[in-house]
Amino acid sequence: MSISKAVIPAAGLGTRFLPATKAMPKEMLPVVDKPAIQYVVEEAVSAGLHDVLMVTGRNKNALENHFDRATELEAVLTRKGDQRRLEEVVRSTNLATMHYVRQRDPLGLGHAVSRAAMHVGQEPFAVLLGDDLIDERDVLLARMIAVHDSHAANVVALMEVEPSQTHLYGIATVEATDESDVVRVTGLVEKPRPEDAPSNLAVIGRYVLQPEVFSVLEDTPAGSGGEIQLTDALNSMAASGLGGGVAGVVFTGRRYDTGDRLDYLKAIVQVAATRDDLGPEMMAWLKDFVATA
Repeated sequence: MSISKAVIPAAGLGTRFLPATKAMPKEMLPVVDKPAIQYVVEEAVSAGLHDVLMVTGRNKNALENHFDRATELEAVLTRKGDQRRLEEVVRSTNLATMHYVRQRDPLGLGHAVSRAAMHVGQEPFAVLLGDDLIDERDVLLARMIAVHDSHAANVVALMEVEPSQTHLYGIATVEATDESDVVRVTGLVEKPRPEDAPSNLAVIGRYVLQPEVFSVLEDTPAGSGGEIQLTDALNSMAASGLGGGVAGVVFTGRRYDTGDRLDYLKAIVQVAATRDDLGPEMMAWLKDFVATA
């Protein structure tokens, strides 16, 4: 069955960015001139997923507003003849068919994904985390969908991390396949200590899941941090083979973690550096700044 739906969990409180996120969702923090969440929706759409469900929480109305019509603003820009900005405003409105559901209690990523069950139904679907931005020059989600279609399995995105960083991620135990960028995942553990980690292949924020994951999540007890972990549900599916088990796509491209303050700043610089309208002037300034700092 072809995949048409994407789920984006966006109910987190953004405590690492306080006080900036006291009244503004962390997903609306700008990366150059677009909010981080728009890059994620654009990635889903570029992979052919035009039906997007966002799992939100309290004080997240700005997310819905961003992807809705702004008729007064559009009228002002039209009167001014500012076609370029008008096109940018309208573009976010027309990106995808957006839906929203609340995660009333912060019970973890697994719980957030389970809130999508009614919308998704019995179809495979993608999950994209709002903290992770994948450079638009690199293909990840489309590759994961292709692997799902050929393997009839759940698919997670994996990336090598420093062994000292394994406690920040879900870590996979894997077996090689005859495809250089695809592995069979035989186990997953959430945020192990470096000495306990089975590998340095970390699960990053992209998943293509079979609908069987919902029944597994229903029976998954709270794990790390007292939350229902998607990693634990996928570990169970890897062991049982339910839903075809779990495959992994090893990603070697450019990823930006906008949930971390330093990486967020790096993402802004790196994204700006690739733009024709900003890159040359900014890089010249940056070289001067580094030379004199």
